[in-house]
Amino acid sequence: MKKSLPFILVLLLLFVSACSNKSNGNEAKTGDSDHPSGTITVWGWDVAAETLKLSVEKFKKQYPDVEVKVEDFSSGDLYEKLTVGMAARGSGLPDVVLMEDERIPGYIHQFPDGFTKLDKLGYDKFKDEFNPAKIASVQDKEGNLIAAPWDIGPAGVFYRTDYFEKANVDPESIKTWDDYIEAGKKIKDATGAKLLPIDIANYDGVFHMMLQQQGISYFDKEGNILLDSDEAIRAMEVIKSFHENDLILNNSGWDGIVTATVNGSVATVPYGVWYAGTIMDQAPDLKGKWDVFYLPGFSEGGTRYANVGGSSLLIPSYSKNQSAAYAFVEFFTTDEETQLLGFEKFGLFPSLNKTYESPILNENSEYFNNSPIFKKFADIVEQVPEITLDENYARGSSMMSNTQAAILLENKKVEPALKDAKDQLKNEIKE
Repeated sequence: MKKSLPFILVLLLLFVSACSNKSNGNEAKTGDSDHPSGTITVWGWDVAAETLKLSVEKFKKQYPDVEVKVEDFSSGDLYEKLTVGMAARGSGLPDVVLMEDERIPGYIHQFPDGFTKLDKLGYDKFKDEFNPAKIASVQDKEGNLIAAPWDIGPAGVFYRTDYFEKANVDPESIKTWDDYIEAGKKIKDATGAKLLPIDIANYDGVFHMMLQQQGISYFDKEGNILLDSDEAIRAMEVIKSFHENDLILNNSGWDGIVTATVNGSVATVPYGVWYAGTIMDQAPDLKGKWDVFYLPGFSEGGTRYANVGGSSLLIPSYSKNQSAAYAFVEFFTTDEETQLLGFEKFGLFPSLNKTYESPILNENSEYFNNSPIFKKFADIVEQVPEITLDENYARGSSMMSNTQAAILLENKKVEPALKDAKDQLKNEIKE
């Protein structure tokens, strides 16, 4: 025992020294919350990743000791890698990750300790700088801020001005969905074009816009399924009327919507503001022949506002450089110039309220009939109803796509079909 004691002491001293050196190394690498340093990795996809890359130069001016590496994946690959990394308790994960808002509740449910609560790092002071519906989409069920808001998609109806003129239809006269249907009949008679594209068996986006107009989604805050609610019945009856009047172009997915937009086979496309960028990019020869009006309401004077899409930034709780990761997230989502980068380059619509005073969001668009279409969208952001997005959102959407197909293609009656959908979804969730 007397001979082994010095050896043990030596080992203990070596261990303490190693820990001390490791700690010092981390401090040099990550800094502190006031002076972050080191390297962080950020995951994104497509034009969102490009926007993140463009933001780094200005970020570095404020945080010169932080290096930012943006990695660009397809969205499918990103979510697969994120899920695998979370299951492996952080292996291979980035410090910051982009995520679509509708996916956030599912990841929080599956990995309740997987993401940093941003309000604990001070982000709650920015809550009033975003609209309530967006803030609701980035909170968990306890009200903690899990993500920092980035882009949103206030919805409207993009329309062909030349088709409306040929059919002698005034877009300002379209106040309700019934008005929209009557206009569609006239336009179809005059031009041969269908009113709108819907991938009947795979996309229930128009249905969900109609739900949000009425202040609901597939579930309420308590998790009750709303697929057979009065609001859902009302929405599906309108979509059924589209079909009965032969106003739907049954397209195939995203590519089908874009093709219909470009080749003129539809007169309108109800979608989020970000679709403006797609129209301009894919149909440059149609400059001046597109414009936008707000979604019709279910009654004159009824709510005409909804949101389609949007994404936010999260910090995995496994990040070894939380201070630098938070510095980047806060900067990217609250700096006005940075928030406008994605809009200027790629049409990504910011969620930061102060950006809506920017001249670029208030000027007339030469492409869109010299209309201030982005101001129109900015004007309604605060009026988009807040809805509940939970971990079963994707299941609800899939169920409604199948139900929509059954109603329109198999002639199922609306109310019993929606009741069956509710019962089936309830059983799936219990499994």
